[in-house]
Amino acid sequence: MLSGILERVLPATQLRSLSELAHDLDLSTGDSRAKRSAFWTMLTLSALIAAGGVLTDSTATVIGAMIIAPLSTPIMCIALSIVRQQPTDAVRTVTFGCLLVIGVGVLFSVIVPSGYDLMGNSQVAGRTSPGVLDLVAALATGAAGAVGLSRKDVAAVLPGVAIAISLVPPLVVVGVCLGQGALWLSLGALVLFLSNLLALVFAGMVVFAASGHGKPRKERDRRSARKARLSLGVLFAVVFVPLIANTAATVLLAVWANRAEEAADRWISEQPNASVTDVTVASRTIHVEVRVQESPPPVDVLLGDLRGRIPDQFRVVVETTVGERDHVGRVGG
Repeated sequence: MLSGILERVLPATQLRSLSELAHDLDLSTGDSRAKRSAFWTMLTLSALIAAGGVLTDSTATVIGAMIIAPLSTPIMCIALSIVRQQPTDAVRTVTFGCLLVIGVGVLFSVIVPSGYDLMGNSQVAGRTSPGVLDLVAALATGAAGAVGLSRKDVAAVLPGVAIAISLVPPLVVVGVCLGQGALWLSLGALVLFLSNLLALVFAGMVVFAASGHGKPRKERDRRSARKARLSLGVLFAVVFVPLIANTAATVLLAVWANRAEEAADRWISEQPNASVTDVTVASRTIHVEVRVQESPPPVDVLLGDLRGRIPDQFRVVVETTVGERDHVGRVGG
Protein backbone atom coordinates (compact mmCIF):
# COMPACT_ATOMS: atom_id res chain seq x y z
CA MET A 1 0.00 0.00 0.00
CA LEU A 2 2.79 2.41 0.95
CA SER A 3 4.64 1.68 -2.27
CA GLY A 4 1.45 2.41 -4.20
CA ILE A 5 1.05 5.79 -2.53
CA LEU A 6 4.70 6.64 -3.16
CA GLU A 7 4.32 5.72 -6.83
CA ARG A 8 1.38 8.11 -7.12
CA VAL A 9 3.13 10.95 -5.32
CA LEU A 10 6.54 10.34 -6.88
CA PRO A 11 5.98 8.52 -10.20
CA ALA A 12 9.20 7.08 -11.58
CA THR A 13 8.52 8.52 -15.04
CA GLN A 14 8.50 12.08 -13.67
CA LEU A 15 11.41 11.92 -11.22
CA ARG A 16 14.45 14.06 -11.81
CA SER A 17 17.86 12.46 -11.65
CA LEU A 18 20.25 12.90 -8.76
CA SER A 19 22.63 14.88 -10.95
CA GLU A 20 19.83 17.30 -11.90
CA LEU A 21 18.88 17.82 -8.26
CA ALA A 22 22.49 18.31 -7.18
CA HIS A 23 23.06 20.80 -10.01
CA ASP A 24 20.10 22.91 -8.87
CA LEU A 25 20.69 22.70 -5.12
CA ASP A 26 24.46 22.55 -4.65
CA LEU A 27 26.04 25.97 -5.18
CA SER A 28 29.49 24.39 -5.39
CA THR A 29 28.73 22.39 -8.56
CA GLY A 30 28.87 23.59 -12.15
CA ASP A 31 29.52 27.31 -12.54
CA SER A 32 29.80 27.84 -8.80
CA ARG A 33 30.98 31.41 -9.09
CA ALA A 34 27.88 32.46 -11.03
CA LYS A 35 25.63 30.45 -8.70
CA ARG A 36 27.06 32.06 -5.59
CA SER A 37 26.89 35.52 -7.13
CA ALA A 38 23.22 35.02 -7.95
CA PHE A 39 22.49 33.60 -4.49
CA TRP A 40 24.07 36.42 -2.51
CA THR A 41 22.68 39.12 -4.81
CA MET A 42 19.12 37.84 -4.59
CA LEU A 43 19.37 37.15 -0.87
CA THR A 44 20.58 40.70 -0.19
CA LEU A 45 17.81 42.20 -2.32
CA SER A 46 15.25 39.92 -0.67
CA ALA A 47 16.42 41.05 2.78
CA LEU A 48 16.16 44.72 1.79
CA ILE A 49 12.67 44.23 0.36
CA ALA A 50 11.56 42.23 3.41
CA ALA A 51 12.91 44.87 5.80
CA GLY A 52 11.02 47.59 3.95
CA GLY A 53 7.87 45.48 3.93
CA VAL A 54 8.11 44.64 7.62
CA LEU A 55 8.68 48.22 8.77
CA THR A 56 5.90 49.59 6.56
CA ASP A 57 3.62 46.70 7.57
CA SER A 58 3.09 45.82 3.92
CA THR A 59 2.03 42.22 3.32
CA ALA A 60 2.40 42.53 -0.47
CA THR A 61 5.99 43.73 -0.15
CA VAL A 62 6.89 40.93 2.24
CA ILE A 63 5.38 38.37 -0.16
CA GLY A 64 7.55 39.80 -2.91
CA ALA A 65 10.62 39.27 -0.73
CA MET A 66 9.56 35.66 -0.10
CA ILE A 67 9.25 34.92 -3.82
CA ILE A 68 12.80 35.98 -4.70
CA ALA A 69 14.46 34.69 -1.52
CA PRO A 70 16.92 31.89 -2.48
CA LEU A 71 17.57 30.63 1.06
CA SER A 72 15.57 27.45 0.59
CA THR A 73 18.05 26.22 -2.05
CA PRO A 74 20.99 25.52 0.30
CA ILE A 75 18.54 24.31 2.96
CA MET A 76 17.24 21.65 0.58
CA CYS A 77 20.85 20.89 -0.31
CA ILE A 78 21.42 20.06 3.36
CA ALA A 79 18.53 17.58 3.20
CA LEU A 80 19.94 15.96 0.07
CA SER A 81 23.45 15.76 1.52
CA ILE A 82 22.12 14.06 4.68
CA VAL A 83 20.25 11.50 2.58
CA ARG A 84 23.35 10.95 0.46
CA GLN A 85 25.64 11.06 3.53
CA GLN A 86 27.97 13.41 1.72
CA PRO A 87 29.70 16.52 3.12
CA THR A 88 28.46 19.90 1.91
CA ASP A 89 29.19 23.55 2.53
CA ALA A 90 25.46 24.34 2.44
CA VAL A 91 25.35 24.61 6.25
CA ARG A 92 27.95 27.36 6.13
CA THR A 93 26.08 29.10 3.31
CA VAL A 94 22.82 29.03 5.30
CA THR A 95 24.60 30.29 8.44
CA PHE A 96 26.22 33.25 6.72
CA GLY A 97 23.00 33.94 4.81
CA CYS A 98 21.07 34.13 8.08
CA LEU A 99 23.63 36.52 9.56
CA LEU A 100 23.38 38.73 6.46
CA VAL A 101 19.59 39.00 6.69
CA ILE A 102 19.65 39.62 10.45
CA GLY A 103 22.28 42.31 9.88
CA VAL A 104 20.02 44.04 7.35
CA GLY A 105 17.22 43.97 9.92
CA VAL A 106 19.48 45.53 12.56
CA LEU A 107 20.51 48.29 10.14
CA PHE A 108 16.88 49.07 9.27
CA SER A 109 16.00 49.21 12.97
CA VAL A 110 18.03 52.42 13.16
CA ILE A 111 15.31 54.28 11.24
CA VAL A 112 12.60 53.06 13.60
CA PRO A 113 11.56 55.96 15.88
CA SER A 114 12.03 55.57 19.61
CA GLY A 115 8.95 54.29 21.38
CA TYR A 116 7.76 52.47 18.25
CA ASP A 117 5.21 49.79 19.12
CA LEU A 118 6.66 46.66 17.54
CA MET A 119 3.67 44.54 18.52
CA GLY A 120 1.39 47.07 16.83
CA ASN A 121 2.99 46.03 13.53
CA SER A 122 1.23 42.92 12.19
CA GLN A 123 4.35 41.82 10.26
CA VAL A 124 6.31 41.74 13.52
CA ALA A 125 3.57 40.46 15.83
CA GLY A 126 2.71 37.62 13.48
CA ARG A 127 6.28 36.31 13.52
CA THR A 128 7.26 36.59 17.17
CA SER A 129 4.78 34.15 18.67
CA PRO A 130 5.00 30.87 16.72
CA GLY A 131 3.02 27.78 17.66
CA VAL A 132 2.77 24.11 16.79
CA LEU A 133 0.51 24.82 13.82
CA ASP A 134 3.34 26.88 12.30
CA LEU A 135 5.54 23.78 12.44
CA VAL A 136 2.82 21.60 10.91
CA ALA A 137 2.37 24.09 8.06
CA ALA A 138 6.13 24.27 7.56
CA LEU A 139 6.38 20.47 7.31
CA ALA A 140 3.64 20.38 4.68
CA THR A 141 5.27 23.25 2.81
CA GLY A 142 8.66 21.55 2.96
CA ALA A 143 7.15 18.36 1.57
CA ALA A 144 5.52 20.32 -1.25
CA GLY A 145 8.83 21.99 -2.05
CA ALA A 146 10.74 18.70 -2.05
CA VAL A 147 8.12 17.05 -4.28
CA GLY A 148 8.26 20.04 -6.61
CA LEU A 149 12.04 19.71 -6.84
CA SER A 150 11.94 15.94 -7.31
CA ARG A 151 9.31 15.85 -10.05
CA LYS A 152 9.68 17.30 -13.53
CA ASP A 153 6.01 18.09 -13.98
CA VAL A 154 5.20 20.18 -10.87
CA ALA A 155 8.01 22.73 -10.81
CA ALA A 156 5.34 25.42 -11.18
CA VAL A 157 4.41 25.00 -7.50
CA LEU A 158 7.79 26.28 -6.29
CA PRO A 159 6.84 30.00 -6.28
CA GLY A 160 3.85 29.10 -4.10
CA VAL A 161 6.14 27.16 -1.79
CA ALA A 162 8.42 30.19 -1.55
CA ILE A 163 5.45 32.28 -0.41
CA ALA A 164 4.17 29.68 2.05
CA ILE A 165 7.47 29.04 3.82
CA SER A 166 8.66 32.04 5.82
CA LEU A 167 12.46 32.22 5.87
CA VAL A 168 13.76 35.73 5.21
CA PRO A 169 10.97 37.78 6.92
CA PRO A 170 11.44 36.15 10.36
CA LEU A 171 15.19 36.78 10.16
CA VAL A 172 14.54 40.43 9.32
CA VAL A 173 12.21 40.62 12.33
CA VAL A 174 14.99 39.09 14.46
CA GLY A 175 17.32 41.88 13.37
CA VAL A 176 14.77 44.67 13.82
CA CYS A 177 13.84 43.46 17.30
CA LEU A 178 17.49 43.06 18.27
CA GLY A 179 18.19 46.59 17.09
CA GLN A 180 15.30 47.82 19.23
CA GLY A 181 16.46 45.83 22.26
CA ALA A 182 13.38 43.57 22.22
CA LEU A 183 15.27 40.35 22.92
CA TRP A 184 12.26 38.15 23.68
CA LEU A 185 10.54 39.18 20.46
CA SER A 186 13.70 38.48 18.47
CA LEU A 187 13.93 35.05 20.11
CA GLY A 188 10.34 34.27 19.09
CA ALA A 189 11.07 35.18 15.46
CA LEU A 190 14.24 33.10 15.56
CA VAL A 191 12.29 30.07 16.82
CA LEU A 192 9.87 30.52 13.91
CA PHE A 193 12.74 30.55 11.42
CA LEU A 194 14.41 27.53 12.98
CA SER A 195 11.18 25.56 12.96
CA ASN A 196 10.71 26.37 9.27
CA LEU A 197 14.33 25.47 8.51
CA LEU A 198 14.16 22.12 10.30
CA ALA A 199 10.79 21.34 8.72
CA LEU A 200 12.28 21.94 5.28
CA VAL A 201 15.27 19.72 6.02
CA PHE A 202 13.16 16.93 7.50
CA ALA A 203 10.54 16.95 4.75
CA GLY A 204 13.28 17.15 2.12
CA MET A 205 15.04 14.13 3.62
CA VAL A 206 11.85 12.06 3.57
CA VAL A 207 10.95 12.96 -0.01
CA PHE A 208 14.49 12.61 -1.40
CA ALA A 209 14.90 9.23 0.30
CA ALA A 210 11.51 8.10 -1.06
CA SER A 211 12.62 9.26 -4.51
CA GLY A 212 15.50 6.79 -4.40
CA HIS A 213 18.28 9.32 -3.94
CA GLY A 214 19.54 7.79 -0.69
CA LYS A 215 22.95 6.21 -0.51
CA PRO A 216 22.94 2.48 -1.39
CA ARG A 217 22.62 0.29 1.70
CA LYS A 218 26.01 -1.38 1.31
CA GLU A 219 27.73 2.01 1.09
CA ARG A 220 26.03 3.58 4.11
CA ASP A 221 27.99 4.65 7.12
CA ARG A 222 25.70 3.65 9.97
CA ARG A 223 27.50 5.83 12.49
CA SER A 224 27.23 8.93 10.30
CA ALA A 225 23.57 8.25 9.55
CA ARG A 226 22.79 7.73 13.23
CA LYS A 227 24.65 10.93 14.15
CA ALA A 228 22.74 12.94 11.53
CA ARG A 229 19.37 11.61 12.72
CA LEU A 230 20.28 12.26 16.36
CA SER A 231 21.37 15.83 15.62
CA LEU A 232 18.18 16.51 13.69
CA GLY A 233 16.10 15.00 16.50
CA VAL A 234 17.78 17.15 19.14
CA LEU A 235 17.25 20.30 17.07
CA PHE A 236 13.58 19.41 16.58
CA ALA A 237 13.20 18.93 20.33
CA VAL A 238 14.86 22.29 21.04
CA VAL A 239 12.43 24.02 18.68
CA PHE A 240 9.37 21.93 19.51
CA VAL A 241 9.43 22.66 23.26
CA PRO A 242 9.04 26.47 22.94
CA LEU A 243 6.43 25.97 20.21
CA ILE A 244 4.39 23.73 22.53
CA ALA A 245 4.82 26.17 25.41
CA ASN A 246 3.80 29.16 23.31
CA THR A 247 0.79 27.32 21.90
CA ALA A 248 -0.34 26.37 25.41
CA ALA A 249 0.12 29.95 26.61
CA THR A 250 -1.89 31.29 23.66
CA VAL A 251 -4.73 28.87 24.36
CA LEU A 252 -4.78 29.75 28.08
CA LEU A 253 -4.79 33.48 27.38
CA ALA A 254 -7.72 33.00 25.00
CA VAL A 255 -9.60 31.01 27.67
CA TRP A 256 -8.98 33.66 30.32
CA ALA A 257 -9.96 36.49 27.95
CA ASN A 258 -13.18 34.65 27.12
CA ARG A 259 -13.97 34.20 30.82
CA ALA A 260 -13.33 37.89 31.42
CA GLU A 261 -15.66 38.82 28.56
CA GLU A 262 -18.43 36.55 29.86
CA ALA A 263 -18.07 37.99 33.36
CA ALA A 264 -18.12 41.55 31.98
CA ASP A 265 -21.30 40.78 30.02
CA ARG A 266 -22.96 39.56 33.23
CA TRP A 267 -21.61 42.58 35.10
CA ILE A 268 -23.32 45.15 32.85
CA SER A 269 -26.29 43.00 31.82
CA GLU A 270 -28.72 45.16 33.79
CA GLN A 271 -27.44 48.42 32.29
CA PRO A 272 -29.59 49.67 29.37
CA ASN A 273 -27.78 49.71 26.00
CA ALA A 274 -24.51 48.73 27.63
CA SER A 275 -22.07 46.39 25.89
CA VAL A 276 -18.56 45.00 26.11
CA THR A 277 -16.65 46.37 23.13
CA ASP A 278 -13.30 44.65 23.58
CA VAL A 279 -11.33 42.37 25.88
CA THR A 280 -7.57 42.06 25.41
CA VAL A 281 -4.75 40.46 27.35
CA ALA A 282 -1.35 42.15 27.50
CA SER A 283 1.37 40.83 29.77
CA ARG A 284 -0.47 40.11 33.06
CA THR A 285 -3.24 42.64 32.52
CA ILE A 286 -6.72 42.04 31.15
CA HIS A 287 -8.21 45.16 29.56
CA VAL A 288 -11.99 45.31 29.44
CA GLU A 289 -13.58 48.07 27.38
CA VAL A 290 -17.27 48.76 27.86
CA ARG A 291 -19.79 51.18 26.38
CA VAL A 292 -22.33 52.55 28.86
CA GLN A 293 -24.81 55.41 28.93
CA GLU A 294 -24.52 55.94 32.67
CA SER A 295 -22.17 55.00 35.47
CA PRO A 296 -21.38 51.27 35.42
CA PRO A 297 -21.92 49.00 38.45
CA PRO A 298 -19.13 48.76 41.07
CA VAL A 299 -16.08 47.09 39.55
CA ASP A 300 -15.69 44.99 42.71
CA VAL A 301 -18.65 42.93 41.46
CA LEU A 302 -16.76 42.07 38.28
CA LEU A 303 -13.56 41.28 40.19
CA GLY A 304 -15.46 39.01 42.56
CA ASP A 305 -16.98 37.12 39.63
CA LEU A 306 -13.52 36.62 38.09
CA ARG A 307 -11.88 35.48 41.31
CA GLY A 308 -10.87 31.84 40.92
CA ARG A 309 -11.61 31.86 37.17
CA ILE A 310 -8.41 33.61 36.10
CA PRO A 311 -4.97 33.62 37.82
CA ASP A 312 -4.67 35.83 40.88
CA GLN A 313 -1.58 37.49 39.40
CA PHE A 314 -3.63 39.15 36.66
CA ARG A 315 -4.86 42.72 36.93
CA VAL A 316 -8.19 43.75 35.48
CA VAL A 317 -8.43 47.23 33.96
CA VAL A 318 -11.91 48.48 33.06
CA GLU A 319 -12.23 51.41 30.66
CA THR A 320 -15.31 53.28 29.49
CA THR A 321 -15.84 54.49 25.95
CA VAL A 322 -14.56 57.97 26.86
CA GLY A 323 -11.26 56.42 27.92
CA GLU A 324 -11.56 57.06 31.63
CA ARG A 325 -9.96 54.33 33.69
CA ASP A 326 -12.54 53.42 36.33
CA HIS A 327 -10.66 50.84 38.33
CA VAL A 328 -7.55 48.76 38.50
CA GLY A 329 -7.86 45.68 40.70
CA ARG A 330 -6.05 42.44 41.35
CA VAL A 331 -8.20 39.33 41.25
CA GLY A 332 -6.40 37.87 44.24
CA GLY A 333 -7.54 40.78 46.34
